[in-house]
Amino acid sequence: MINIKNILNKNKQAFTSKTAKIGSYNFLITIIVLLILIGVNVLFSALPSTLTQFDISAAQLYSLTSSTKVVVNNLEKDITIYWIVQSGQEDSVIEKLLDVYDDMSEHITVVKKNPDVYPTFAQQYTEDYVSNNSLIVESGDKSRFISYDDIYEVDSSSYYMTGSASANFDGESEITTAIDYVVSEDLPKVYVLTGHGEAELSTTFTDSLEKANIETEEFSLLNVDEIPEDADMILINSPTSDLSSEEVTMLKDYLDNEGHILVMSGPTQEDTDLSNLQGIIESLGVSINDGVVVEGNRDYYAFAQPYILLPEIESSDITDALINEKSNVIVPIASGLTINSTSSVYSVTSLLTTSADAFSKIAGYSLETYDKEDGDIDGPFSLAVSVSSDSSDGKLIWVASDVMLDDGYNSYSSGANVDFIMNSISWMIGEEETISIRSKSLDYNYLTISETAAKRIKVVMIFILPIGYLLYGIEEVFRRRKEGAAIEA
Repeated sequence: MINIKNILNKNKQAFTSKTAKIGSYNFLITIIVLLILIGVNVLFSALPSTLTQFDISAAQLYSLTSSTKVVVNNLEKDITIYWIVQSGQEDSVIEKLLDVYDDMSEHITVVKKNPDVYPTFAQQYTEDYVSNNSLIVESGDKSRFISYDDIYEVDSSSYYMTGSASANFDGESEITTAIDYVVSEDLPKVYVLTGHGEAELSTTFTDSLEKANIETEEFSLLNVDEIPEDADMILINSPTSDLSSEEVTMLKDYLDNEGHILVMSGPTQEDTDLSNLQGIIESLGVSINDGVVVEGNRDYYAFAQPYILLPEIESSDITDALINEKSNVIVPIASGLTINSTSSVYSVTSLLTTSADAFSKIAGYSLETYDKEDGDIDGPFSLAVSVSSDSSDGKLIWVASDVMLDDGYNSYSSGANVDFIMNSISWMIGEEETISIRSKSLDYNYLTISETAAKRIKVVMIFILPIGYLLYGIEEVFRRRKEGAAIEA
């Protein structure tokens, strides 16, 4: 006779034993998985943040450029970055950026200094006011102070036209150039000519020179017998009175002896004569046409103003980076240059060129119409040229505009104007690795388009799209009526 009760007890014991084994197995697997996860977390915590964190910020605030990587990877000296900040007041963006630098090189150490604990620490490096999240970069006996206000820039140059100011994060540029400064022994030096009513250099341009670790010093040719030996370049910025023949002779001798000269000079006023200065470029095979260049092709000017030029950027060592970035250089109120070089010593290259429809208004600043009149000079023209010696390192850049470096026009070009000049300086003084790191916009960049493109966009937005939607709506109404009629039938 089958004992059902015994069978049930045996099955129950077997089931219980089997359940226990499965439970023990699952528990063991859980422990192993937890141990693996803990091990992976410990491993990843030991890795640098550059390998474990990803920059998903819109402006790529924590992604470093190739210029920074070159500087940091070539470090041979130890760098200390002091972060001056009170506890609890740390800027999260600066903190993450410093972590990236710290992880990039064993030569870089970030040290936080609380001004409440070390109230006089920063005074040994700067006399400026030191706000929270300011930085001090030090190596040996050289240091550079980076103010928090320099890390977060506010550009109000276009406020009067746009009604708003732009904000930029310049942390990478400030830190990298400070590192390069404290480890460099010899810095390039640019002498800025004075004594002829020269215009002041724009704030953006002077900041760019400083960030590139290029030293500047004003000087006059009237109280020296020759160009200083440590002059890597002479900068002549928009003079309003002419140079003397003796000064021109000194500049020519300097150029012939491997010197470097950058001239920014546009159309002259009726009572201004710059024939001696202009004679320098004319002796090298470039003539300067009278008047102000006006564009006849709407694709080559901006803001509905045919004297605010959007020239063609010609390929060269100076401009290829701008071409690759699809940048637009803006050249307002310019003279037209014509290259007719026959020199066997110097080679002339056009860097910025107008369209063939451009012409030079002889009336100059007194022009009353943008239409071409009798006596106006036909283009095309060069607006900037480079001149280099075939037998020596002598180089010259001539830019035919006085206001190309104006902060407002530079903003409209999204920084391309200053980049063009900085590239020109780098080409002349041989600083191929000159640091040029753009600040990262926290709002937007200007989109500079030609007048033709602007009109096409208006036509599309105001006429074509609305009419298209209207026609689509009419067609949809008739289609539905037909379908309704078919269903009723």
